[in-house]
Amino acid sequence: MNEDKLILAMAEDKLTQCQENYMITNTGFLDMRQQTLCKKMLRSRSDVRGFFYGGYADSERRIGVFIPEYIHMETEEELHEYFLNNIEDNPLTLIRAEHSGYKELTHRDYLGSLIGMGIKREAIGDILVHQKGADILVLRTITEFLLVNYSKAGRTNLTLREEKIERIISPEIYSEERNVTVASLRLDNVVAAAFKLSRSAAVQAIKSGVVFLDGMQTEKPEKIVGQGDKIVLRGKGKTVLREIGGNTRKDRVYITIMIMK
Repeated sequence: MNEDKLILAMAEDKLTQCQENYMITNTGFLDMRQQTLCKKMLRSRSDVRGFFYGGYADSERRIGVFIPEYIHMETEEELHEYFLNNIEDNPLTLIRAEHSGYKELTHRDYLGSLIGMGIKREAIGDILVHQKGADILVLRTITEFLLVNYSKAGRTNLTLREEKIERIISPEIYSEERNVTVASLRLDNVVAAAFKLSRSAAVQAIKSGVVFLDGMQTEKPEKIVGQGDKIVLRGKGKTVLREIGGNTRKDRVYITIMIMK
């Protein structure tokens, strides 16, 4: 609870700076749960515009960005386009780390080595691991420090350079389309079907706060899922409800889901 209050206090402080100084302000990187807290706070404020930005469309860790009135935008897509055209205003940097070793490095290797240098978690966004290394999204304020000092992940030497954000190497997404039936379009039913869980396990996951519906943490198993909605089960993957069909003779609902890992 104390951590929640700190996150909200930090976000409200950045929001106030935006209003009083007529400048773009931003939080550090937030996980999906923290983003949910800030989104709820923003909904209660009609006097500000806030967006969430992680450097690319499917980012998980994102910063909250508060926009002054003189900058006209209404969507996160417009914010991304604005940052592409106004690089000096973009609070994020893309660092490309490459290695020449034979050992395959993991997300944990990169994150562990960064935290081991004393970098705070809120300064580090998504780490997208690929064959030659990783693309790491960070706050611009730590860019120079990393370029000078970050040289190893584990025992593997790294070569770093700053890249344009639009050149990010997105990870390969393995997807599987599946046709299933559910008793209803309740969230617990769809989670159970998508991730091959029992309904009780799906309910437990939702109530424990590890399920996100369209980017919002939800702890209500009875919430209704709609066509096109994206569900994230932390640690398991993502699914999109692609299509809702008719009913079976036993009054179950046909759905098509896309599983992404």
